[in-house]
Amino acid sequence: MTSKLIVVTGAFAIILHAHLPFVRHPEHEDFLEEDWLYEAITETYLPLIRMMRRLADEGLAFKLTLSLTPTLCAMLRDELLQQRYLRHLERLIALAQQETERNRHHAQLFALSQFYAHFFREARDYFEADLKRDVVRAFCELQREGFLEIIASAATHAFLPLLDGFPEVQRAQIRIGCDDYRETFGCEPSGFWLPECGYSAGLDSILQEANLRWFVLDTHGLMFARPRPRHALFAPCYTPAGLAAFARDRESSHEVWSAESGYPGDPVYRDFYRDVGFDRSEEELQPFVRPSGLRKFTGLKYHRVTGRTNEKEFYNRSWAEATADEHAEDFFKKHQARFAELAEMNFDPIIVSPFDAELFGHWWFEGPRFLESFIRMATQDQQSFRLTTPSEFLAAHPSQQVVRPNPSSWGENGFSGVWLDDNNTWIYPHLHAAARHMTEIARKNRDTSEPVIERALKQSARELLLAQSSDWAFLMKTRTAPEYAVRRTKEHLLRFNRLYEQTIAHEIDIGFLLECEARSNVFPNLNWRYYV
Repeated sequence: MTSKLIVVTGAFAIILHAHLPFVRHPEHEDFLEEDWLYEAITETYLPLIRMMRRLADEGLAFKLTLSLTPTLCAMLRDELLQQRYLRHLERLIALAQQETERNRHHAQLFALSQFYAHFFREARDYFEADLKRDVVRAFCELQREGFLEIIASAATHAFLPLLDGFPEVQRAQIRIGCDDYRETFGCEPSGFWLPECGYSAGLDSILQEANLRWFVLDTHGLMFARPRPRHALFAPCYTPAGLAAFARDRESSHEVWSAESGYPGDPVYRDFYRDVGFDRSEEELQPFVRPSGLRKFTGLKYHRVTGRTNEKEFYNRSWAEATADEHAEDFFKKHQARFAELAEMNFDPIIVSPFDAELFGHWWFEGPRFLESFIRMATQDQQSFRLTTPSEFLAAHPSQQVVRPNPSSWGENGFSGVWLDDNNTWIYPHLHAAARHMTEIARKNRDTSEPVIERALKQSARELLLAQSSDWAFLMKTRTAPEYAVRRTKEHLLRFNRLYEQTIAHEIDIGFLLECEARSNVFPNLNWRYYV
């Protein structure tokens, strides 16, 4: 009796989008918003690297896709921020040790305090000794070994549809992002992460100019395309400019990211908001929390989700890990069933599930465990689907339908509402005026060879790029850090306007230029002629 040959046709692409805005304040000894980076390193980037390294060392043939934005890479490789991150960890280790002593007569809290002391020490040692402080290189090595495809993104994560009418500015965001990718990873990017999956007509042509091959749209960006896609969202479509557009699968994404109906809301998982930084007195926290006197998250969290109540039960790590494995199995079986249904169709389907990388670990503490468990199941089974990347899928399926995608984003209500709201609309007249001015001074000085003018043009572009970050409008809209977002937007625009006036007059204030270069030290090799 001969065994039946099983042909795997289903493809599943998980895309993790890792991004943080450029936050670096050497003028302050401690700065609250720099914690965004430190928390993401400890709870997301290091756990993901260790997870992928384990799977790779075991010989499992997995494939993942990751975007690492230029601003995030710049911060990860900044020596000042690396030093401050280690100082941050030392403070947390000391706090966890104090908590261990304080909780010595409470069995559950004592065990949790010990867990956090070990967790922070392990992060410190892995970052310092194993990675030699270079998180970006660790991801790069996984790409070279074929387990990971890293894709490019816009220079400062600008929401590109709201820059319509300024193609030079859109081009600069895309081309500078691709240039930074080549410098960082030593190869050409194939895919591109549109910030917030924000798409509008014409962006595909600019992406094509940058020699990119594919990008990701939200579901309705492809489903409402003209003509309608024959295979719905289960196959990419080419745009008229020749790029492939892959659509986000909302069903699989919702199962994972939704705190209300998805896996992270399970009562057994660690609660994000209940934190020692708010439960302890200021006197107890004072030696360990900086800036002094602030209430903030420390990462020491003793409680689980429990339910919609202020009375939270204590977190049990072993229960949470077991639940993550169960949810991974549920996710795996659901996709087995979905691909079994799709197998009836006369084409090879792909399901694309993009997520913010920080969901795994930072927002959902057990997320890396879930992801590892799912990957193990998928790579060991491989009878109904295989893990792939969009680039790999396109190489095997180069012929696809041509459509015109619909303007869209993955933000609330699917269009531009998050970044164009009563709280943030005031920024756009200023950003658009600066865009016109940047194009003006770039064109007027296109043939310049004066070193000081070149430096002023580079710095003008840096300030404009940083002012355009979608994060500032998002923070204003969500009211999570509105004062900081307003301040950053105004500061970059004010510096840009001053540099613009000096460049027009050919009277560059070298002291001011040096100050700007020291504060915003991104994109050292920036090509300002993209604005011409």
